[in-house]
Amino acid sequence: MVDKSAKFLVKGGKPLRGSLRISGAKNAASKLLIASLLTDEPMHITNCPISIGEIHVTRSIIESLGAKFRKYANNEVIVQTKKISDNSFSSSLGLINRIGILTAGPLLHRTGEAKLPKPGGDQIGARPINFHLDALKKLGAVIKEHPKYFSIKAKRLIGTDITLPFPSVGATENIILASSMAIGKTTIQNAAVEPEIMDLIMLLQKMGAIIDVKTDRTIVITGVDKLYGAKHSVIPDRLEAASFACAAIASKGEVTIYDAQHKDMITFLNTIRLIGAEYEVKDDGIKFSYEGELKPISIETDVHPGFMTDWQPPMTILLTQANGISTLHESVYENRFGYVKELNKMGASIELTNDCLGSPCRFNGSAYYHSAIIKGKTPLKPAEIIVPDIRAGFSYLVAAILAKGETLVHGIHYIDRGYEKIDKKMRKLGVNIRRV
Repeated sequence: MVDKSAKFLVKGGKPLRGSLRISGAKNAASKLLIASLLTDEPMHITNCPISIGEIHVTRSIIESLGAKFRKYANNEVIVQTKKISDNSFSSSLGLINRIGILTAGPLLHRTGEAKLPKPGGDQIGARPINFHLDALKKLGAVIKEHPKYFSIKAKRLIGTDITLPFPSVGATENIILASSMAIGKTTIQNAAVEPEIMDLIMLLQKMGAIIDVKTDRTIVITGVDKLYGAKHSVIPDRLEAASFACAAIASKGEVTIYDAQHKDMITFLNTIRLIGAEYEVKDDGIKFSYEGELKPISIETDVHPGFMTDWQPPMTILLTQANGISTLHESVYENRFGYVKELNKMGASIELTNDCLGSPCRFNGSAYYHSAIIKGKTPLKPAEIIVPDIRAGFSYLVAAILAKGETLVHGIHYIDRGYEKIDKKMRKLGVNIRRV
C-alpha cells in the first residue's frame, strides 16, 4: 500500500562525497516483466529494482492476468504465466501507471482479446495513446472505445509497415511486443531507439524473437509462432546515474557511481564537461566531480541519443548553480516544467516561456510553457515543497541538499515509485535525510 502521507526531512548544505551502486533501470525492468506474458515458460530477471512502486504496480497488473511469481527478492524475479486467467486488470492500476497499455500484444496473442482501462500517469504532458492504438489497428486489431476502457480484439495480428509521427518510446515498445508473434514481418519507421528499448529487444531475442535494428530509426520484426523462457539482467538506470551526478556537482562534491554506463550517457557527459564540471570513466562506473565555477549553457531535450527529457529536472537544479543565464528547451513533453514554481520558492530564478529556445519543436506556437530561462548563481533556501512527479521528485531532493537548513519534501511516494531506497543511498553519500 502506497503511503501518500510520508515525507522526507532533509538538512542540506553539505557536499555529496563517496560512492554508490545504481539500481536496474525502472524503464527497462517494467517492460521485461510485461514481455514475460508472451510465453508460458519461466522468466528469470536479475538486477530488477523490485522495491520501487513502478515494479510493484507492474507485478500487480501481470498477476491479475495470471502470472505467478516463484521468487521476488534480492533484485531477482522468477515469473511464469502458464495460462492467461483474465484479459483485463483493475482500472485503479491503469490510473496510476501507463504500463498496462503494453499488455495489449501479449493478451491478443494468447487470448485474442484485451480489455484495458484508460491509462493515467505523471502529469508531465498529454502523452496520448493514439500512437499505440493506431499501430495496433494497423496490425489488424479491432478497437472499441468505452468511457473507462478500450476493448481490443484480434484472432491473429498481421505484420505491417508502421511509421510513427514521433519516435515514442512507449509506442515503439508496444509495437515490438505485439509484432513479435504476428504473422509475417513488421517494419517500424521513426522508431525510438533508447537503451531501454534495446534491452527489451535483447530479452525478446533470447526468448526466440527475430528483431533487426537498422539505420535511420528502423526496426524490423519477423513474427515467430512461439516464444520461450529466458534469463536476463536489467540494464543499469542511466536516469538515476545522471541525477546523482547532478547532485554531486551542484553540491560541490565528488561521487563515484558504480555500474553507470558510458555508452548510454554520452550526451549527458558532454554537457557535464561543457558546464565546467568533470567526470572520469572507470572500469566499473563513472566518477563525477565539481571542478570550479560552473558555466551557463543552452540545452535542448530530444529522443535518444539526444539529451533525454528525464535528465532535464536534475540538470535544471544544477544550472541554478552556474554563473550566468542558461536556457533549457523541452521538446519531448509539453508540460514538464510544472515543478519550477516550488524551486523558485526556494530561491531559484527560473522563468518559463512558450517560445522554443532552440530548434522549433512540435510545441512551437502553442500555449505550453516548454522552455526555461535559468538565472544563476542563486543560493537555495529551505522550504516546504510538494513533489509533482517522479523525476521532479529527485530534483527536489537535490535542491534540498543544496539549501542550508531543513527542507520538508511532501509527495515522496512519487520518488519511491521510481528510485530504489533513495534515502539509504543518499545517507551513504553524507546526506542528512530521514522519513517522517
